[in-house]
This record gives sequence, C-alpha cells and structure tokens, in this order.
Amino acid sequence: MSKVKYYFDPETLSYRPIEITNKKRVSNFILFLLASFAFGLCSLLIFLNINWINTPSEISQKRALENYELQFDILNKKLKQIEAVITNLEERDNNIYRVYFEASPIPEEQRKAGFGGVNRYKNLEGYENSDLIINTTKRLDILSKQSVIQSRSLDEIERLAANKAELIEAIPSIQPVKNQDVTRIASGYGYRIDPFTKKRRFHYGMDFSARKGTPIYATGNGTVKRADNRSSGFGKHIRIDHGFGYVSLYAHLSKYNVRRGEKVKRGDIIGFVGNTGRSRGPHLHYEILKDNEKINPLNFYYGNLSQKEFDAILIQSSQENQSMD
Repeated sequence: MSKVKYYFDPETLSYRPIEITNKKRVSNFILFLLASFAFGLCSLLIFLNINWINTPSEISQKRALENYELQFDILNKKLKQIEAVITNLEERDNNIYRVYFEASPIPEEQRKAGFGGVNRYKNLEGYENSDLIINTTKRLDILSKQSVIQSRSLDEIERLAANKAELIEAIPSIQPVKNQDVTRIASGYGYRIDPFTKKRRFHYGMDFSARKGTPIYATGNGTVKRADNRSSGFGKHIRIDHGFGYVSLYAHLSKYNVRRGEKVKRGDIIGFVGNTGRSRGPHLHYEILKDNEKINPLNFYYGNLSQKEFDAILIQSSQENQSMD
C-alpha cells in the first residue's frame, strides 16, 4: 500500500490528504514514459557520437588515404597521356619508319605480350582500394614493356637509317661519263648487232662513244675490286664493289687512275676512255651487276641528268643498233 500524502489547507488551517484521480494517474504514467524515452534517446545519441568521433591518429590515416587516392587519380591521368604518346609513336614506327626502311612491322601481340595467364598482382589483392592499385600497376607494367620494345625498335631504325645513308652513297646512280663529253650513246642494254660477228646477241651494258682520254667517273662509293686487262674482251677495265650486292664495271679504258683495293667516292675520276680489248672505237662499255646479275644501267642515271637529258638517252639506248664491242 502506497503512503498517503497530505497537503496544508490554508482555509481550514489543517492538513488534508491528497486525493489522486485516475486522470492524474494516467497523466503521470504518460510523463514517466516520455521521460524514459527521452533518457533512452539521449543515451543512444551519446553512444553513437562517441563511436563517430575519430581519434587524431584515425583522422591522420583518413587524410593520408584520401591523399593517396588523389595521387593515384593524378597518376592515372598522366598514364593516359603517356599511353596516347606511346600509341602514336608505335603507329608512326609501324606505318612510316619501318615501311620507309623496309623493315617488318612489330605486331600488337608482341608489343603487349606477357600480361595474360598467371595472376602477377595477387599480392595486391585484399585491400580497400585493390582494384585501383592493381589497375594502375598493370598499366605501368604494360607501358614499361611497350617503352622497352619501342626503344629497341628505334635502335633498329637508327641502324637501318645509317645503312640507308650508306646505301644511298654507295648505289651507282650517275652517268659514268659527263653528258657533254659523250659523242653519242652508241648502244644500250638489250639485243644488239655484234660489230664483229654481225649477229644478234644480248648486250649487257651501255656504250658511251667519247674521245680517247675522256675522264670516267665512279658512279657510287665503293672499293676497287679489279683494275687490270685480264678479262676476255674488256681490255683495260675496272670493277668497283659498292656493297649491298652492287658492282659496276668500266671497260675498254686507255689507262687507270686507281688501283685494286683503293676506296673511291661517287664522282672520283677512276680512268679514261680508250679502245682496248674487243672494241670498234674509243668508247666506255658500262655495266651494273646486282647480286651477280647484270641489270640495265639506264635505271640508275637519276643522280646527274635532267629529265630532258634522261629522255634523250632513253630514246637513243632503246634503238636496236650495232654495239661497239
């Protein structure tokens, strides 16, 4: 039984018992529930706030993580730019440089080989940002591989360029007698009438009719392979080895200006027009061989003739006339 509570009544100057009605009881109960709910809510908020509050160490780690994510984002943007540069360089390498220097293009599979199959990034798994880290690392590895292959390709192109420059200097590309010194193109490459047998036979060079003693010029850089008269029909003659499979021959000379083993450059005077050997008059018989096969010298006169001069020689040398040797 609850204790009876009293209150002082000033009108009667006496203590009277406090009477609690049902309405009052309900009101008090509701107030109790509200107070309990408010207390519980405050306790929950305090508990949650305690867990939300990070320690200085946690705040520092969070900032470091955000900074790493920012650095990775910047790095990936730079990687994208480098990838574009490498791709452009690879395209130019395959489609321009290697085409010009007659080298086979490097297949895409070779440029990006070695990144399939085994999971080489397993040790980077299990972290909060593993996908970002693995993707960035893989892009760096691929770029590194592409850079190595491209560097080797450029080294090869450099060697090919050096060889190309050497080839350009070595290839026999000028007329062996100056055009103003030539009396006429006596005979060209192809079937001609032999001046001794009067029979039709293949003439493997070009005959330049000129006065005895007219200078003869090396048509490309090379080494004098022969300078003698020990070859049937050619009389005094010179052979120059230009490398790359090219050899030029100059026959029926009156005298030499070089000797065997001597290095010559295009335009050097190597001898003089004569009438030695199997010959019907002063002239130079000129031949070009590529890989031991005799080819038409006319195709190589692009170094010192105008188009008009070349066209005139083309017409004269195409006539099936009598050769001079």
